[in-house]
Amino acid sequence: MRVVLAEDLFLLRDGLVRMLEAYDFEILAAVESGPELAKAFAELEPDVAVVDVRLPPSHTDEGLQCALAARRARPGLPVLVLSQHVEQLYARELLADGSGGVGYLLKDRVLDAEQFIDAVRRVAAGGTAMDPQVISQLLSRRAAQDKPMGRLTPRELEVMELMAQGRSNAAIATQLVVTERAVAKHTSNIFGKLGLPVSDDDNRRVLAVLAYLDRG
Repeated sequence: MRVVLAEDLFLLRDGLVRMLEAYDFEILAAVESGPELAKAFAELEPDVAVVDVRLPPSHTDEGLQCALAARRARPGLPVLVLSQHVEQLYARELLADGSGGVGYLLKDRVLDAEQFIDAVRRVAAGGTAMDPQVISQLLSRRAAQDKPMGRLTPRELEVMELMAQGRSNAAIATQLVVTERAVAKHTSNIFGKLGLPVSDDDNRRVLAVLAYLDRG
C-alpha cells in the first residue's frame, strides 16, 4: 500500500516512516511543507495520505487544505489527518463531501502502533477513523441539547460512540464482549430513536451518525 506522508517535525516524520514501513507500507514521499505536499499529490498516486494539519509555511491548516484540494482533484482519495489538539472544525471539513476514506487522529495516537496502523488501513479501505476525543466532545455537546439522545440507553451510547469512531459491528462486539447480533440490535435501536436512515453500509452509518452529532 502506497503512502504520501506530510509532517514537519523530522523526528516524528522519521518515526512514522519507519513504523509504516515495518507494516509493509511503501512510502512514496515523506515531506515537511505544504508546497511539497501539493507537489507530491500532483505527481504521485498514493493509496492513502497521512497528513499533519499544520505545515509550513503558514503553520495554520495548510496540510488539511492541501489534502482537501487533493480530494477534490481525485474524489475518494483516502486521507488520514493528524492534529496536536482536538479541532472539531477539521473533522467537519474532512467529512463535508459526505464520502468515506477519511480519518482524524490526535498525534498522541501514533504512539500506539497498532491503533495508528489500524486507522491507516481503515481509511485506505474507504472507511472512517475518528479520534475518540473528537467523538466524546460531539456526544457531550449533542447530549446537552438533544432530547432524542436522552432516550438512548448507556449501552446504546457506548455502541454509538464506537460506531462514530468508524468501528464495524464485529469490532464493536469484540470491544464490548457481546455478540454481533446484539450490536446490530443496538444500532437498529439507535437509528430508530434518532430518526436516522438505516443502512447496512458501515461507512454510511458512520457518516450519518457523525452528521447527526455535528448538527446545529
